[in-house]
Order: sequence, then C-alpha cells, then structure tokens
Amino acid sequence: MSAREAINAAARERILIFDGAFGTMIQNAKLAEEDYAGDLGLSASQGGNNDILALTRPDVIRDITAAYLAAGSDIVSTNTFSANRISQADYGAEHLVREINLASARIAREAADTAAAGDGMQRFVAGALGPTNKTLTLSPDVEDPGYREIDFDFLADVYREQAAALIEGGADLILVETIFDTLNAKAAIFAVRQLERELGRDVPIALSMTLTDLSGRNLSGHTVEAFWYAVRHARPVAIGLNCSFGAEQLRAYVQTLAKVADTLLLAYPNAGLPNELGEYDEPPEKTASLLKEWAQGGHVNVLGGCCGSTPDHIAAIAAAVRGAAPRVVPEPTAATRLAGLEPFTLAA
Repeated sequence: MSAREAINAAARERILIFDGAFGTMIQNAKLAEEDYAGDLGLSASQGGNNDILALTRPDVIRDITAAYLAAGSDIVSTNTFSANRISQADYGAEHLVREINLASARIAREAADTAAAGDGMQRFVAGALGPTNKTLTLSPDVEDPGYREIDFDFLADVYREQAAALIEGGADLILVETIFDTLNAKAAIFAVRQLERELGRDVPIALSMTLTDLSGRNLSGHTVEAFWYAVRHARPVAIGLNCSFGAEQLRAYVQTLAKVADTLLLAYPNAGLPNELGEYDEPPEKTASLLKEWAQGGHVNVLGGCCGSTPDHIAAIAAAVRGAAPRVVPEPTAATRLAGLEPFTLAA
C-alpha cells in the first residue's frame, strides 16, 4: 500500500492527530549559542536556527518528536520549516541544507517507526517545507512593483533540493505549510512533481494555507476557496489551514474549506492569540474543546497545533476527538468535473 493509500485508509477510520509546534518546544529548552553552533565551524551566529539542531543537538529534536508521538500523533513533521537554501543563507549555512533535511527526516522516521513497533499503529512522517521569507507575487520594493528578489524557477529548485532530501531521509509525504503566497506554493508543487518524475513514484503532498487577517485571505489575496481551486490540480492528499490565529478565529474558514475541498481537511491553529508579551498561553483544555467542536461538526480529518502548542495540547486534542467520526470527503463539484480534473479516490 502506498503512503497516500495508507493515509487515506487511516483517515477513513478516525480523525488523525498531527503534531504541535517545534519552535515553542525548542524555546522551552532554553538552548545556548553553542547548542545551535556545535562544531560545524560556521562563522555566523546560529542562535535561533532551529533547523540546524538536527545536526548539532539531534537529541533535542528526537525528544520533541517522541513526546508528540507519545501524546497521540499519527503524523509527525520534520523540524525543517526553514531548512532551505534561502532561509539558511541568513546563517551562512546554505551548504548544509541537504544534511539538515536528511538528518531531520531520519530522526522523525526512526521515532515514528519506534512508536509504531510499540503499538502496531502506523505513523506517518511529513517532510515540512516552510514558505521562505521571499514572495513571488509581491514586490518588496514599493517604488518598483515589478521587482522580484527571486523567480519561480529559482524557488522551485530550492524546494526540490529540500524535498528530495526529506524523501530520501524517510518522509512519507511533503507538507507545504504556512502558505502566505499561493504562487510560492505552486513553485513547491512544481518541485515535488519534478521529484516524482525523477523517482518514478508518487510523492503525496499536503498544502496548508495561512491567513493574513480576518478577511480570510492570504498575503497574495486568495480566499480559502480560491486557494483550493488554485492548487486542486496538485491532487493534495490533504488541504488545510495553520498558524494565523487560534481556533476561535479560524473556525469559519475551516468550515468554508471543508465544504469545497474534495480531499482530507487538515487544520492546526495556534494555541490562541498571543498575549501582550507575544506568548501563547491558551491552555490545552481550551484548545481541545474548540477543536472538539470542529470534529463534532464533521469539518476535519486531521487535527494538530501550531504556534504555542505542546505535547500537552496534542494529548488533550487526541483525547477530545477520540471516537468522533472523521469528515466525509465531498464529491467533486460540477465545475471541477467540467475543468477535466479527475476526482480523488479514497479507496485503499
């Protein structure tokens, strides 16, 4: 059974549990510069380069991943949100991109397989691709609207390099997350499809959008419905929303997306809104109670947490939705049929 088939088979049986924030857990570990830098001999400060910990403090990443699995995660992500050539250039570590992604994927794979061996339940590894700090849609120069720092082909190559290492390291699928620019996401889709051709096999992709404000649009101006129709051709194994806000603010947009997306619905909101100190302090029970309402409403297939969430949040979410029926994936609309897009199949 392929990874796509296995994920869909599991999702027919229950609401799957995703993991929570890595950044929050790493901050809680209160690491020093030497923890990040290790003995790699990099000239720039590595403080805050969470991704490089897969090389310098793999025990920290391993412990975080194991904690999420113990809390009930069916899917764990790799700690690679910024493990791409663009983001790592800020730390003078762009030459380590392949090694970082390989190491992080192997850590997650080992932890997932260990958990599966313990209880016989298959776990999945999502290789995480963050949005980078560049945008293909908008100019960073208000005086020159046509200017772009990078082009589509460059970003696609950046993503292909990262995705290839993640799949080599053992990831089951590629998760393109916190999408603020739909064209950036299209570059990631292009990269994964290129990788598929190189490997000669299916590489499932999940896409998760982030909203810029309560108008319900991302930075490139797409509503959640428009985003879905812009990326549906990629046949994502899951589509969803993450970050942006807490569950209270995201609820309406999750419901909207759930009505139109004929694939699995993934949602992992922040642990509420940040307080006056920029910290997330929504308790696990509050987050879980809000997500339980989503589950009872039949809106979701995969649930987890983003900024501020911890293993305690994931454990509370898992307990709250245990036994709840997963969302029924709708049939393709007449419009998508007319467009010549094949319907998804959740058959094993």
